[in-house]
Amino acid sequence: MNESMQIHDRSDARFDALNEEHRQQQALFNAQPLIVQRFLETQARQIAEAYVERAHRLRFTLPDRVVCKADGAAQPAPVPQTQREQHIGTLMDRAGGRDVHMLLRQRLAELDQSNEPAIAASSSLIRYSAAAHMIYNMLPSGRHVNYVAAEDEDIPTIPASDGMEPESAITATTDAIAEEGGAEEGRGDLLVPYVPAARRFYLPQWVAFDDKDKLLVNSVNEAEAHIKSMQRFMNVLFAARSLAPYMVADDEYEIKRYGMLGQLINQGRSLARFMTADIIQTVRARAEAQSLNRGLSLRLPYFDDQDLAVVNHNFVVIPAGRIMFVPAFVVRAAREEQAKIAQDTRFSSSTRKHLLNELQMLEEAFKTSEE
Repeated sequence: MNESMQIHDRSDARFDALNEEHRQQQALFNAQPLIVQRFLETQARQIAEAYVERAHRLRFTLPDRVVCKADGAAQPAPVPQTQREQHIGTLMDRAGGRDVHMLLRQRLAELDQSNEPAIAASSSLIRYSAAAHMIYNMLPSGRHVNYVAAEDEDIPTIPASDGMEPESAITATTDAIAEEGGAEEGRGDLLVPYVPAARRFYLPQWVAFDDKDKLLVNSVNEAEAHIKSMQRFMNVLFAARSLAPYMVADDEYEIKRYGMLGQLINQGRSLARFMTADIIQTVRARAEAQSLNRGLSLRLPYFDDQDLAVVNHNFVVIPAGRIMFVPAFVVRAAREEQAKIAQDTRFSSSTRKHLLNELQMLEEAFKTSEE
């Protein structure tokens, strides 16, 4: 994916150009008659959903008339009837693995180059409306958060506490789950506060671990489901950006990207460390049962902050064969892998640091066992 590392410097010339384009597109949308705006929003809803879900087919309609320039004096110009209906996706496209994610951008690029100003303007408006729908309507809004970066890291992932997390029964809806069916008539929903560790993040409902990697939900499966929800959140943002790159200048885009990116990486790393601790316990239990005397290979989970996913680092601890297990084998293998990872340029510096930390966990666990 490599999307997470594209953190935009809002002071450079490239961002200035994107910010200006965003301002122009927003002004063009606002210049449309209200009925045209509502029409565009309706089309944007179905376009955005098909684009995010990578559907194979899509049909949408251009407005019947649009204002082509946002100068306040321009009158709506008619869009040729023969160009209004747009169909994307054929059996040949599907056979070739071409989905709406690719085909829509191609079609809009073609419409952008039209000699008819009304068609080119309609294309720009469709692009802007669909991207805005993804950012504003397909994603929940969260809490105001502030993250700090760990030492030698670029992405802020550690919630900075201001000591103001509410502890009382006077709780805002962003601080609690609103339980349905438990409220008395006329008294509203029953608010069940999230634990303080969760309230430090952008969307507390998807927080599965505290800062000590303690599981806050009922199971690892539930924690993994939360990670998937956060990954989808980021994918929707990246989809909006791929359709309309200037949306990185949108304030809501930046708020949601910042809030969710830090939360996803933080929780993804906690999940990986939690699973690593479980692997350590499993190896210890199997060693006590003497069921590791025919070899041992490990799939060590870690969170890749470029792919934004938990992946496995595979390595052999004891080759297959009749070799009696001793903890020193795990210590040696962990040290060898640390030496390899330290020199592996495929990892970002922060992912490398995270994976080395897990290998050190493994080493320390079995160094202690050996002693």
